[in-house]
Amino acid sequence: QVHLVESGGGLVQAGGSLRLSCAASGRTFSRTAMAWFRQAPGQERDFVAAISWMTPSTYYADSVKGRFTISRDNAKNTVYLEMNSLKPEDTADYSCAAAIGYSGTYFASARLYNYWGQGTQVTVSS
Repeated sequence: QVHLVESGGGLVQAGGSLRLSCAASGRTFSRTAMAWFRQAPGQERDFVAAISWMTPSTYYADSVKGRFTISRDNAKNTVYLEMNSLKPEDTADYSCAAAIGYSGTYFASARLYNYWGQGTQVTVSS
């Protein structure tokens, strides 16, 4: 069982930055692929970024490439999402997700993930 808790959301002006954190419980974090998804009101949940537990490697949606950075600290059981050059269209509820033991190379499907956090709201004003 894995419990995920996000933090770091808030209100920021366009062009600003935020860092989201996702703290995970359990002893399997070092073997767990982690991802961030986001969902804006009335829209589907979209993949944002993922980080594998091997190497590790990172993957990004085209819409955030070059602006967002995902990283992990296995000693702290935490995954981060550094968001720079934020745009109003980045406004959404951001959730982290965990896929224990996943060793594939495709990370964008929500169905891969066993556990989800409650989400943290990010609002970017223009």
